[in-house]
Amino acid sequence: MDLSLTPEHADLRQLARNFADDEIAPHAAEWDRRESLDLDLIPRMGELGFLGLTIPEEHGGSGGDHLAYYLVLEELGRADSSVRGVVSVSLGLVAATIARHGTPEQHQRWLPALCSGRALGCFALTEPGTGSDAGALTTRAVRDGDDWLITGAKTFITNGTWADVALLLARTSDDGSRGITAFLVPTASAGFHRREINDKLGLRAQATAELHLDGVRVPDTARLGEVGRGFPLAMSALGKGRVSVAAGCVGIAQASLDAALRYAGERHQFGKAIAGHQLVQRLLATTAVDTAAARLLVWQAADLLDRGQPHETAASMAKLFASEAAVRAADNAVQVFGGYGYVDEYPVSRYLRDARVTTLYEGTSQIQQLVIGRSLTGVAAFS
Repeated sequence: MDLSLTPEHADLRQLARNFADDEIAPHAAEWDRRESLDLDLIPRMGELGFLGLTIPEEHGGSGGDHLAYYLVLEELGRADSSVRGVVSVSLGLVAATIARHGTPEQHQRWLPALCSGRALGCFALTEPGTGSDAGALTTRAVRDGDDWLITGAKTFITNGTWADVALLLARTSDDGSRGITAFLVPTASAGFHRREINDKLGLRAQATAELHLDGVRVPDTARLGEVGRGFPLAMSALGKGRVSVAAGCVGIAQASLDAALRYAGERHQFGKAIAGHQLVQRLLATTAVDTAAARLLVWQAADLLDRGQPHETAASMAKLFASEAAVRAADNAVQVFGGYGYVDEYPVSRYLRDARVTTLYEGTSQIQQLVIGRSLTGVAAFS
């Protein structure tokens, strides 16, 4: 693969970097404390084309390849991982899935609004009793003439209280993972209730919600894809989404490295800047190597996606390594800062809190290891 950036990619990355530095980073600490980012940011990102990357222009998107998308997510993640999460869910999990599997009518209804930032999407898969075992979900959709009635509960849903549409997975038969169907459910529907989850360890500035559906009626035209084909649709979306998380983790690692380097040059102990102490240099060096390796894995996965090659294992490798690397990088940065790293006057404590959840959602580190192990051995350890 070619590891150099085209002029177009380089310009887009610089645009995203400037936006992140000017419009996101100065407010990230305040948003974290109040547990909500400035929603005016969403349409501004839409104007720049960030919310329409990889979506065809005829559907209201801004085009571009997966590398372009992940370059933007890295810069957003470097400034505030909460903002990255909003984008990667609404665009990467929802809009991209509609673009791939939706009908022309669904394209027309949802994609221009999602790509412009006039609307947000959420991906409603996880339930109180089903996390990694997504095929065991219990939310149920029952046919009622030309409609479906959906009843159940979802939890840990990013964008849940802000979203205008939920890409929701529901059981339409008892045939295990083959009995799951995807629906596009307007969140303003009667019987659709949502409650924000507060006091999270990290990603505090993005909305995370519980959803409750009490006989929510949607027409069959809201069904996304075929009946009983929702599970592979969701897994395909999550496969690409894992690279989105990995790209954001590269941003966290880079931000941690940048902050630690600055502080190590300014802080003096034992008569010199701590950057001159061997063990501090070791922390900085290992963080730099982790960051570079994680970025390489993300670019490799993007290359496979853009060439239409099998990418599931590459996505899991990128997500596993980058999420764990982000935790290590942020932890190293806290160590470089010493006691100051433990208070939110400096951003490194937020980087550590934000990084920690990336080893849990969109497939835990343990699930990624099983996916990679299945690829190596040909034997599935999931059952």
